[in-house]
Amino acid sequence: MKASYKKYILDFKIPSGTSRGVLRQKETWILILEENGRYGIGECGLLKGLSFDDVDGYEEKLKWACKNIDLGKDALWGALSDFPSIQFGMEQAFLSLQSENPFVLFASDFVEKGSPIPINGLIWMGNEGFMHEQIEQKLAGGFRCIKMKIGAIDFGKEISLLASIRKKYSKEQIELRVDANGAFEPSGALEKLQRLAQFDLHSIEQPIRQGNPEAMRHLCGATPIPIALDEELIGVTNVTEKQNLLQTIKPQYIILKPSFIGGYRGSEEWIDLAENQEIGWWITSALESNIGLNAIAQWTYTLRSQMPQGLGTGSLYTNNFESPLEVENGKLFYKENKKWETDLIEKLCI
Repeated sequence: MKASYKKYILDFKIPSGTSRGVLRQKETWILILEENGRYGIGECGLLKGLSFDDVDGYEEKLKWACKNIDLGKDALWGALSDFPSIQFGMEQAFLSLQSENPFVLFASDFVEKGSPIPINGLIWMGNEGFMHEQIEQKLAGGFRCIKMKIGAIDFGKEISLLASIRKKYSKEQIELRVDANGAFEPSGALEKLQRLAQFDLHSIEQPIRQGNPEAMRHLCGATPIPIALDEELIGVTNVTEKQNLLQTIKPQYIILKPSFIGGYRGSEEWIDLAENQEIGWWITSALESNIGLNAIAQWTYTLRSQMPQGLGTGSLYTNNFESPLEVENGKLFYKENKKWETDLIEKLCI
């Protein structure tokens, strides 16, 4: 078996704002396995400034993993515990290699019969006019669940945006989620949650920065809005530590990004622990290309969750790989009449 990788820079169509800054490009790494004329493909989806494995020596570790590919999937997963995005890329690539079609990692009605996955529409931070424009586009596109990034512009303006949505649409018509990306100060977070509660929000993601479990525990116990942990899960790799974190904070939900938390295996550990504690969960992408998004979507469908998932990021880039993934009426489809980019694997091997 041979293994190689290629760095690929994804370019955003429109600069996308979060509380941590504006994204214009996204660096990712495509992993290729080759054995007896067959190919396997995976994506190591690194996100600068947020991924646990955004460290010096990342490429060297990826090179090491390729050099030691004969150790096999399980041994490599264990050896790469500090590099969750490489763990996930390896999981994808091995599944892809074993499949008759390298882009079908999980056989299901999602791939074979066009059954869709409900998803949320993502509203990026920006000025008030830009955010209003995005909201109208998502509603016109058939979305019934909208996730809005908050925490970067004036909080009063964000309140006005939410009020304008609720004036037109009830919670039965539109489910609203907000994502603060840790933007609130612990001392003022509860007050802001109380102001947000008037809009019948489904949940708020990561209201305060990760790494302050006692403050988050207090907030989850007092909040009028269900809280979903996101960044809080990053870097927690031991099962016992995962269990302790959930038992300490007692969140209402957790959000799982496989590229950030050790791929399928790491995510399924979190799911099992959460369900044992009656904590809800959903899956989101971490701005991967369509290669990684496809791998996440196919797996997500097999989990049979009825909640809208965070998988609508495939159209963000000008130079994404052509794929059968398509968003329509607030759902993600794998369209049989659409094909993967011609000779994609061969192009990446050059």
